[in-house]
Amino acid sequence: MTPNVISTLDTGMDERSNFAPPSGPRFMRFGPFQVDQQREEVTKNGSRLKLQGKVYQVLVALLDKPGEVVTREELRQRLWPADTHVNYDANVNTTVNKLRQALGDSTEKPLYIETIPRKGYCLVVPSEASDVPGTPLEPEFVSENALAQAPPALADEPAPKRSGFWVPLGVAGLILAGMLLGAGITLTTLLIGHFAQATRWP
Repeated sequence: MTPNVISTLDTGMDERSNFAPPSGPRFMRFGPFQVDQQREEVTKNGSRLKLQGKVYQVLVALLDKPGEVVTREELRQRLWPADTHVNYDANVNTTVNKLRQALGDSTEKPLYIETIPRKGYCLVVPSEASDVPGTPLEPEFVSENALAQAPPALADEPAPKRSGFWVPLGVAGLILAGMLLGAGITLTTLLIGHFAQATRWP
């Protein structure tokens, strides 16, 4: 059992030869990634990733149904022939985890692959198919995530500048108001005293 399990997970390019070449568009793009289905290669911003065998096949299965649930049974049928004796659940988990690791994704905060409990997995980012290579979709994807993060950063930056400018100005205003009030009281006292003296002596 164990040798069979290991071989199904760690085999590389030869394993893909069991699958017919794709009949649809050659290139699939999502986030910063591009999949060349003819050459069976995955690149991130132009740099090639090492996605081999079943890990690559899981990614293609998810790209075939973007935004939809790909069940664990679908993955089992796609990855292992009916007469293969392996622990399917453990192998599916391991293969998807390897794909997440290669994409820089996580189960806690999924950016690309979301686990649907007791069902399967779903590609949660927009994807695009084309017959010609193109630029990654990352700018649009990042901008959506950045909207939630950018406002706090922008709101925090001007605050020290405002407080640094207005606090001394406010203190100076209070001091000035105090001085004027003191001068007004002193002037009023002098005027009252002068008026009192003026009325006391005819």
